[in-house]
Amino acid sequence: MADMNLSQNLGGSTSAMHEMENSKPLVRCENVWKKLGGNDVLKGINLEVGRGEVVSLLGPSGAGKSTLLRCINAIEYIDRGLVYVDDVPVGCEESSGGYMRVSEQRLSRQRADIGMVFQNFNLFPHMSVLQNIIDAPVRVRKEKKSDAIEHAHELIKRVGLPEKANAYPRHLSGGQQQRIAIARALAMRPKLMLFDEPTSALDPYLTNEVLDVIKDLAQSGMTMIIVTHEVRFAREVSDKTTIMGNGKIIEAGDTEQVFSSPSNPIAQDFLSNSL
Repeated sequence: MADMNLSQNLGGSTSAMHEMENSKPLVRCENVWKKLGGNDVLKGINLEVGRGEVVSLLGPSGAGKSTLLRCINAIEYIDRGLVYVDDVPVGCEESSGGYMRVSEQRLSRQRADIGMVFQNFNLFPHMSVLQNIIDAPVRVRKEKKSDAIEHAHELIKRVGLPEKANAYPRHLSGGQQQRIAIARALAMRPKLMLFDEPTSALDPYLTNEVLDVIKDLAQSGMTMIIVTHEVRFAREVSDKTTIMGNGKIIEAGDTEQVFSSPSNPIAQDFLSNSL
């Protein structure tokens, strides 16, 4: 009987631990500062993104949105503060009471958990769609090629382009290339997806096919941070919305609250001119 009670207690404890882990934010930005060209483009950013949440970053051009994304992925190193993904500081590690940058090899492993889709598609022109998608899983994650190929075909189908597996980027439209770029990021099985203006280079017709893929990801529970000028789309797909201005967060909260009753005058002006 004692053994059974011990087992039950351990089981309850394990379940509680899992609940605690799931309640922690997946992304934490703590007092993040970044200077570019002598100017502070991020000024003490504090941001949390829960597991499975979709957060849109909105605001005028030059507000610091894309820079913040690049700091979360350590494409840009921050000057002050810390960024955590799954409780791991990105791009640095504790050392002698402070922090120091990690090696490129360690950083590459950290980035493997963070998928990023840029404004430009950045597909390798000399590789087919399939080769583009399997390259990083095989080379960085050391997946078996056969497993990577199987997963790639699943992803190509998921983004609606199963007939394009052997095509080359030059044979694809802009919208198709961006969908393949999303599939390539998903091939690394990331914990977090970052989208930096994923439709800014596309015409309105092609924009919708990319937004539909992002909606599908949101419905599947993928944690995402989306920088976009597609304000109506952001309202539809986001759990939370953050509005930035002049390197600071000026409005943040549940999406409907932010859109319905923003308190900051700059946020009010931005939304009224964007909807």
